[in-house]
Amino acid sequence: MYCIPSVAVLASDTPHSHIVPNIGYIYTVSLFFFCSFNSPAVMDALLSSLFSSEEEELYILDRMAYFMVFMAACTLVTLLFENVPYGRYASSKYGFPVNVRFAWFVQEMPAFLVPLCLVVSTSSAKTSLLPNQLLIAMYFCHYIQRSLIYPFLIRGGKSTPFASFALAFVFCLYNGYMQIRYLSHYAEYPAYWVTHPCFIAGSVLWFFGWLVNVHSDHILRNLRKPGETGYKIPTGGMFEYVSGANFLGEITEWAGFALAGYSVHSSAFAIFTTVVLTSRAVAHHKWYHAKFEDYPKSRKALIPFLF
Repeated sequence: MYCIPSVAVLASDTPHSHIVPNIGYIYTVSLFFFCSFNSPAVMDALLSSLFSSEEEELYILDRMAYFMVFMAACTLVTLLFENVPYGRYASSKYGFPVNVRFAWFVQEMPAFLVPLCLVVSTSSAKTSLLPNQLLIAMYFCHYIQRSLIYPFLIRGGKSTPFASFALAFVFCLYNGYMQIRYLSHYAEYPAYWVTHPCFIAGSVLWFFGWLVNVHSDHILRNLRKPGETGYKIPTGGMFEYVSGANFLGEITEWAGFALAGYSVHSSAFAIFTTVVLTSRAVAHHKWYHAKFEDYPKSRKALIPFLF
């Protein structure tokens, strides 16, 4: 990887800041060294002990994708009655608060470190193939920014309930393994796949979504000047058209990834992301209209001019 900044800064505003840095440091360093210094033979032996054959592992990967689609359906029903409990919708009934920067750093890290282990420390049969390399690069490009950069750019922000933090951690672990194990060891694409319309269109969508996501996060971070508090109406970029510009960017990003990857695994990820972030965008849109009388009437929740 590369040198990870000290997580002590993440816990500077928590009452147990002498405990939190130690936990984060042990977690990060132990996983990093585990990935870096174990040979492919050791990691392959570990995976072999979990699965009797490659056919069985591929079967499990497929079932994991179908289960994620099922969980997306369950989540859709749940979110009809309850907002995702973090940020402005955080509630003490979902557990004790976790420092927001620490939460983002730790919960997103499995989505980076587990795939890194799978690519670097296993005999990755498909990583020499160009389509697989590009798809893996798309995945890592997002999670390098999300796990190693984004948490350290957060300004203020409400604490994350422990339940939300724990569920995000489990999802990143689950999805990180599913996506990259499939792409690095099992996904097979024809030699012409990188010139196929699905791959080209998906790659363009992914890149556009990534840019919108990163730019929208930048706008949100800079809404308040130093010393200011309270909420403001975001403007600029895709926020001129939708309330959930950052969510639109991430949904577009993973929809493009799914199209380029053309697998049940990438599609399941895109579906789950769409369900969760669409709910989040709609909730934000309603909240903005209730909070600000002068909120732009023409601005939609998620899809410009439509929804």
